[in-house]
Amino acid sequence: MSAPNAQPAQILEQPDSPWQDDSQLQLKPSAFNALRPIHVAGTKGKGSTSAFISSILAQYQKPAVDGQPTVGKIGLYTSPHLRSVRERIQINNAPISEEVFARYFFSTWDRLEESARKKGEPPTDVSSKPVYFRFLTLMAFHTYLEEGIDTAIIEAGIGGEYDSTNVILRPSITAITSLGIDHVAMLGNTIEEIAWHKAGIMKPFIPLYTVPQPDGAMAVLEKRAKEKDVEITVVERHPALQHIKLGLAADFQKTNASLAIAVAAAHLRKLGFKEIPEDINTTSTLPEEFRRGLENVQWGGRCETRKEGNLTWFIDGGHTLESIKIAGEWYASELRGMYPPSLHPSNIKRVLVFNQQTRDAVELAKALHETLTKAVNNHDGTEAQGGVGRRRLFSHVIFCSNITFKEKGYKPDLVSLNASGQDVQDLTVQKTLAKAWPEIEGGGGEENSEGTTTTVEVLPTIEHAVEYIRDLARKGEHGGKSEVEEKEGEEVVVLVTGSLHLVGGLLEVLESKNEGK
Repeated sequence: MSAPNAQPAQILEQPDSPWQDDSQLQLKPSAFNALRPIHVAGTKGKGSTSAFISSILAQYQKPAVDGQPTVGKIGLYTSPHLRSVRERIQINNAPISEEVFARYFFSTWDRLEESARKKGEPPTDVSSKPVYFRFLTLMAFHTYLEEGIDTAIIEAGIGGEYDSTNVILRPSITAITSLGIDHVAMLGNTIEEIAWHKAGIMKPFIPLYTVPQPDGAMAVLEKRAKEKDVEITVVERHPALQHIKLGLAADFQKTNASLAIAVAAAHLRKLGFKEIPEDINTTSTLPEEFRRGLENVQWGGRCETRKEGNLTWFIDGGHTLESIKIAGEWYASELRGMYPPSLHPSNIKRVLVFNQQTRDAVELAKALHETLTKAVNNHDGTEAQGGVGRRRLFSHVIFCSNITFKEKGYKPDLVSLNASGQDVQDLTVQKTLAKAWPEIEGGGGEENSEGTTTTVEVLPTIEHAVEYIRDLARKGEHGGKSEVEEKEGEEVVVLVTGSLHLVGGLLEVLESKNEGK
């Protein structure tokens, strides 16, 4: 299969990229081989998989004794960030400090300007700097080389073939997570086109690990692997995960964890850890280091639960049709564990906080509602839609913008330039969602079996939404009154989803409120 479209190459990687030679940062792509990089691409779960890999490898960080192998310093480069841009460039599973970030930011910036001067070009001209993601990728590689990173796990941004991370010549291992439809403007409208781009991270004679894929996608991966003399290993769910509580909740994370086990094991064997079994992908038990890594991994904003008294937050940054369905399934499974046998006990308020500023927000909201409706009906046989005698999925639905704070506006790290500033200011998307919700829910404004209608709110910022919900929780604690009759001891459960920008802003507000800022 040939390149579906030449346009993504023009968008994502120009021929005169700084990667083509050492003229801008005095680096050649061959220098990155020293990082022993693990390159991860995919549509779903590539960040979680990368985090699992890093956490497993961290268990093997120990001083080298008598020539025994060790992992050394670990770099983890991922995107996007949730609260701080420094999260993208991690060392030993922690974001680099503000001091370190500033040092390498300006080192990269200054070298780019010096390169422009040598070429006789204006150093401050916009053309002398790569765009945002490319700059951070450049800076990450520069940071890792300067900091003496021994293994770097690099998550691709968009696609793979033309992604700015795809300058690695000799990775240790490559991996492709679950594939689906996303970024169609750049990658194509079909799973086959998208698979072609993701397969671009394959390098001759370097093993590739992947998970079961749709038939069309797998056929493309196999064809490209043959062209590049790459051996593909398809990793099934690991049997040992039935008895391990992963640090990342949700059933689908077992697929990501299984891929991470295979990749980490292959990399460790390359480093000389001969005790790692060749058949680790199918063994009934795992080394204790692997278990610890899987249990201790942290990856904020992905299937994350937070508790504040009688208020429970369920937080997931799902923002595609497939990931929003997965978020809904996870939320439903968590409620099943908390409130058996019914997902809808009468003494809890169920709140949805939702936004999606750049995609088809209404379609995503519909997909979420359909997933939850199916989960509820399968669980307790009750129709969870509109109409008298039926139960609604949520007592309150809040559509807010991604603006972080009421007075200060966006936290600088959380500004998105992809959304229309005017639409955000006018709450255009949020008002559209609020208008569409009764139809999504079914039954319009009819009362449900609890004698109430769903309360739908449009709020200008994330901080407004948090205050609204915490007020609901306070009234529930004290048996007070809200728009609807509150019961003493009432709990509030909140699902926050639809956007990583929303989730990042929410975490910022929750943390700042908890810290009294």
